[in-house]
Amino acid sequence: MDSTVRVRLLGPVRLAVGGDDVAVPGPERRAVLAVLALAEGRAVTADHLLDVLWPDEPPESGRAALHHHLSRLRGHLGPAAARLETLDDGYRLRLADGELDHVRARTLLARARATTDEPAAAVELLRTALALWRGPALAELAAVEPLASAAAGLDLLRRDVTEALAGCLADAGAAGDAASAAEAIVLAGDLLAADPLREPAARLHVRALAAAGRRADALAAGRAFRRRLAEEAGLDPSPELGDLERAVAGGSLTGRAPRERRTRVAEHPVHPGADPPVTARPPGPLYGREAQLAAVERLLATERLVTLVGAGGVGKTRLAVEVAHRAGAVALLPLAAVTSPAAVPYALAGAIGLDVVHGDVLAACVAVLATAPGLVVVDDCEHLLDAARDTVATLLAGCPELTVLATSREPLGVNVECLAPLAPLPVPPGGPAEGDGVRSVPSVALFLDRATRGGRAGLGTVGDEDLPLVADIVRALDGVPLAIELAAGRLTTFAPAELRARLDERQRTAGDIVEWAYALLGDDERRLFRHLAVFPDGVDLPTAERVGTGLGLDDPAAALARLDDAALLVAGPERPRRYRLPEPLRAFGRDRLAAAGEEEAADRRLLRSALDTVAWIDAAVTSEDEPAADAVLRRELPNLRAAWALARRPDEMEAAAALVTGLFEASAWRDITELRAWAEHLAADLVVASHPARADVVAVVAHGAHQAGDRVRAQRLARAGLGLAPAGSRAARSCLTTLASAELADGRFADAVGHALTAAASDPWPATAYGIAALAALYDGDDDRARALAKPMAHAAGSPSARAFTAYLEAEIANAAGEWERAEEHYAAAIAGFRASGATAGAGLASIGLLTARADAGRLRDALEGYREVIDYLARTGTWTRLWVTVRNLADLLRRLGDGGPAAILDAAADRAPDAPLARPPGAPPADAPPGGVPGRAAVLRLARDAIARNLP
Repeated sequence: MDSTVRVRLLGPVRLAVGGDDVAVPGPERRAVLAVLALAEGRAVTADHLLDVLWPDEPPESGRAALHHHLSRLRGHLGPAAARLETLDDGYRLRLADGELDHVRARTLLARARATTDEPAAAVELLRTALALWRGPALAELAAVEPLASAAAGLDLLRRDVTEALAGCLADAGAAGDAASAAEAIVLAGDLLAADPLREPAARLHVRALAAAGRRADALAAGRAFRRRLAEEAGLDPSPELGDLERAVAGGSLTGRAPRERRTRVAEHPVHPGADPPVTARPPGPLYGREAQLAAVERLLATERLVTLVGAGGVGKTRLAVEVAHRAGAVALLPLAAVTSPAAVPYALAGAIGLDVVHGDVLAACVAVLATAPGLVVVDDCEHLLDAARDTVATLLAGCPELTVLATSREPLGVNVECLAPLAPLPVPPGGPAEGDGVRSVPSVALFLDRATRGGRAGLGTVGDEDLPLVADIVRALDGVPLAIELAAGRLTTFAPAELRARLDERQRTAGDIVEWAYALLGDDERRLFRHLAVFPDGVDLPTAERVGTGLGLDDPAAALARLDDAALLVAGPERPRRYRLPEPLRAFGRDRLAAAGEEEAADRRLLRSALDTVAWIDAAVTSEDEPAADAVLRRELPNLRAAWALARRPDEMEAAAALVTGLFEASAWRDITELRAWAEHLAADLVVASHPARADVVAVVAHGAHQAGDRVRAQRLARAGLGLAPAGSRAARSCLTTLASAELADGRFADAVGHALTAAASDPWPATAYGIAALAALYDGDDDRARALAKPMAHAAGSPSARAFTAYLEAEIANAAGEWERAEEHYAAAIAGFRASGATAGAGLASIGLLTARADAGRLRDALEGYREVIDYLARTGTWTRLWVTVRNLADLLRRLGDGGPAAILDAAADRAPDAPLARPPGAPPADAPPGGVPGRAAVLRLARDAIARNLP
């Protein structure tokens, strides 16, 4: 009799025996069958099956009910009943790989990936795999909590199969199969629609479009993904997307992905941080600057520092951005939105995509920029001249191959500075102005271009007969680009003849034309313009409307639109759209505020807006809106800096405390050192000693000390905060969580469990506290308690980073149990979840764990390459707390590889580092020091890198 068994999980759970379908009644029994099948021949404990059937608490009759379901399952198996075995500690369903549809799908995917040189054969394998799905995996069991993660994993497998199929179809399309290319476009588009922020799907979409010969569409798809990722998640894509875009643009790639990009390592990168931003393409054409552009590029070929100098509005920024784009600058640092000298290093770190966790921010930037030649553009230096000078001098001294292009109204004063004065645009000569010859004069061309931008009226009326008027206008404005743009903006109101008539001989400078354009506004527009000038990095539409409403405007949106039409502000390309005042206009607006006696009121409005933003971030970051909160935090940081400067005044202590404490939850998983510095400064202020928010501020500082690796200070501050905070308050919970985290790092696991659970008892978002308790139990050897604590943690995980932390805990549990494939899947899910929510600190933590799983699974090359990548990243960011953990894990791997000498030295250095988590029981002696003494940190990094290079095959 045929005793073949087939269990299908890729859809509703189904059982077939001997080729015949067998009904398995009841969701509980099908859940038991699914769990046994998912174990793939491994034993499943009775306790685990009870947890599946009754996640909260099994009834007294639970074990009897379980035995009943298992007995009936044996009956359903008929001639294959012996396949369901009863063991001492549980049950096992013996099935061959071919009898499980999800295992067969996984096998087909692996075979297809191994058939990289035969796209057609791989396509057939992948089509067979995809056909195994009959709907959502475990469809009717989605509400069963322990099976939900398994269903998610099978959905990821389906996504992997679909992505692989789309990639193979794109390869076939690149070889000339138009039908395959068209199908690849559809599949990649569906994948991207299902997860719009998933980069592999975006790269597939670009490849598929390129394979179909739609190169322009492919490049547009890549740009659209970059914008979406930046606007919705505040992140930048990986270098792979840039490589792909360049290959498509250059015609060297029509769809086929390089083989090395399709490895498993590439699919699950361990790099925890963001990649440096790519210099954006400048907006609109550059008129009349060909000679200056060439001259600046020649200077940059031989000079370390070139400074474009010129009056406000002459076009320095536009020329610098063009140079940056053409040169592929490694960073574009706009200082216009930076209001404090102390914020310049943080702004530079943001410009190069660097998360600095600990230590000197500028030094970390220098360490990154010193690794290769490149160009850094520092724009709008004049209002922060001393800070800009010091920053540029430090970069030049520490980065021998770096070149800097600065823009300023006056020289920086660095001794290697080469000045490049920038004059206004050429204007038509006096006399008759006719035809296309005049249209091609740069100042005229700019006027005509700006007149049409955004659908402005007037272009249709600027015929050849009006060119003499346009020539007179640009001559009257001396060819100054900002003045020309403002004048062109008035064509919404005036015909060319009327516009020329309104310009008199006194309107000769950019300042004159700004004053003139401002005077032509209505009262509502002037008031809105003035009060928007206090926002250094502009505002979105809702903020502008709130400002206008606060000023008593009847229709703030209409007033904003009129300012846009008049070119008195710039609507950027972001979504949601952002409105900024160019720096000369912002300075003018601040002057008008002072003249009207409104400066104090405008500053308070900025501060109120920042407090509202922070309150929203504080609420959203613990919810499903966390990625949006992260994006808003990073986008609004320049304006928040300005608000922080205002809040440092003695009469604004309440606002300062609200900013610091309101950003605590957002900073907890994020390496935004600047926010921790705000808390340190506030805590040092004597006024806060008697302030009601003192406990909350101390809690933030304590957590920052823990993030920076200072466990002793973190515990001291956390205990001090507990003495100040009412029991059960937010401050008390924060101090308890920080105390538990520090005790976990110290190896005091029982204390960590106790403090974490005390925090969880009064925390409305207790997932993190439960996670710390579970990790402490796991590291203390109590796996069962760790699994038990994982249940309330998963139930309480209300944000993407909380779910990512849950995945990290599951990975740690699996890793401890030797289930390395499962551990790697959970680590990869944690990294993806942390990165998608902007939680860079969590991504770094999970990246370290992922490497241990790869090493334990025997994937030594992947592990070594990952260690090299993570060590380089953590060293650049100054993240020594995590770096010491990485070094210890690397030492374990080196010992397994027979390279015990470096391993012993690395262990000894980590054991003696004050900011390293303890790896030994409290009070245990550190590893013996090597004969030559314990090396310093730089020597540790060299030793680790050399050992990795030596052991890589």
